[in-house]
Amino acid sequence: MTMLEIMIVLAILALVMGLVIGPKVLAHYHDSERRIARLAVHQYADQDYPAWEVEHPGAQCPDNLAAISKSPDGDVDPWGTDYKMYCGTTAPRDDVAFGAASFGEDRREATTDDIRSWR
Repeated sequence: MTMLEIMIVLAILALVMGLVIGPKVLAHYHDSERRIARLAVHQYADQDYPAWEVEHPGAQCPDNLAAISKSPDGDVDPWGTDYKMYCGTTAPRDDVAFGAASFGEDRREATTDDIRSWR
């Protein structure tokens, strides 16, 4: 085999990797970001807030998510935006006392890609 043939084979392999495997890897990466955000908002609403409520009887809402967070990564979603807390008068619905949300990849509130704990 000549060097030219080896280079052609490597170029074909690189093309296949870029067109077939690359998009699948990126799709899995974006899906994992959404899953991480979904898990985080549900942890705030279903685990962290009830634990905070037991520790602070009589208090209605924490000052911020950092007060209830047990996450070592802080209160930032996978896209670098702070999670938003809904509590008390800002509660998402009458039957939900506390909620947390991530604004998703577009980083804007009230769009279709928002991830909310009450959904």
